Amino acid sequence: MPTHYDLIIRNGHCVLPWGIQPADVGVRNGRTHAIGLGADDTADTMFDAKGLHVLPGLIDPHVHFRDPGDPSVESIPTGSQGAILGGLTAVFDMPNTDPSMVDAAGLAWKRDYVESVAWCDMGIYVGGTKTNIPELGALELTCGCCGIKIFAGSSTGNLMVEDDANLEKVMRSGRRRIAFHSEDEYRLQARKGMFKVGDPYATHMEWRDEEAAFLGTRRLMALARKTGRPAHILHVSTAQEFQYLRDYRDLVTCEVLVNHLTQVAPDCYERLGGFAVMNPPIRGQIHMEAAWKAVNDGMVDTIGSDHAPHAREKKMLPWPNCASGLTGVQTLVPIMLNHVNMGRLSLGRMADLMSAGPARVYGAVNKGRLAAGYDADFTIVDMKKQRTIEESWIVSPSGWTPFAGMDIVGWPVATIVRGKIVMRDDEIQGEPTGKLVKFRG
Repeated sequence: MPTHYDLIIRNGHCVLPWGIQPADVGVRNGRTHAIGLGADDTADTMFDAKGLHVLPGLIDPHVHFRDPGDPSVESIPTGSQGAILGGLTAVFDMPNTDPSMVDAAGLAWKRDYVESVAWCDMGIYVGGTKTNIPELGALELTCGCCGIKIFAGSSTGNLMVEDDANLEKVMRSGRRRIAFHSEDEYRLQARKGMFKVGDPYATHMEWRDEEAAFLGTRRLMALARKTGRPAHILHVSTAQEFQYLRDYRDLVTCEVLVNHLTQVAPDCYERLGGFAVMNPPIRGQIHMEAAWKAVNDGMVDTIGSDHAPHAREKKMLPWPNCASGLTGVQTLVPIMLNHVNMGRLSLGRMADLMSAGPARVYGAVNKGRLAAGYDADFTIVDMKKQRTIEESWIVSPSGWTPFAGMDIVGWPVATIVRGKIVMRDDEIQGEPTGKLVKFRG
């Protein structure tokens, strides 16, 4: 007897945990109900994925949607639209908003707001400060919280915990894995006077040099070992860090950004000026090669965009007055698909880094696998589709991308969140139905 589903995806090549194989997928009540269907099975909605690959829903675990903040630059509605247009089914949003997300009241407001305006599912970081350390253990367990974010270097307002005494206190408050921005603030401040306004934009990587990042990571690993607290080092950018962290895999996971896999100095600064300035900086070829080696030998656990938009005019200011941070949530998946087609990693490894990896590192429930019982989140891609990234495609109000003009092979053609088609062929479908991701405590 035929079985009826809410959605059936037919004829696709599914990227399953055990390999890529042709399979039909049946969805009921927002979950993957079956893989491998009868020819007579029916559904309210049929999706023909002939010639396409069906990936588990891809996650960007590192975005700054600036909400609350300045909607003329970005917001959760526009940022999540960019996410689904780019093939992402979930994002995890950073706490350095205005005001910062550092207390129970702010998180409660944001939870309600996300579920009223977001187009994709979302997790929310809570920011650690020197004054909220006693509350962090409780805050990290609140609904929708993907974890604590600590800026050990390079932040604004009160979102800075740069000294070892307070960093140790943070690590002793709570139990979940903490995400760290690892640059040594003392070294950054000591070196700042060596440079002047109007120096070349490439000076950014000289000021925020390899040792600033490596020293920050060495300090954090010493404290993680002392306290036994798991750590996630965000945007690892140096060959030295990748080598060093191999001895801490019992405690540490790490992220690499698409920028550090795609852009290289000094070329990026010469071509893009302030639109290449980010923290930690884009570095030279040796560090890009180390990042790719780490991707392919299993050292890297997640890949993110660090989507951090600024107004165009603020990116055009002289260095170092130009704002640091690049857009990227909408372009992350196309660029990584292009890397797959260039032979730099397999499609299965990409799914591991961008779906299973974030789910494992942050403890996301029912995310990260194309498997029966999991949320019916799918990123459907055409591995042969050729496009050029154009700023006219970008929905962020900031309106720019550092990847404008890049030719891509491989493109997301549909985004499905909990069984609902929210993007198909560059068109947003329906209304925003994003929900908070659930996390294991």
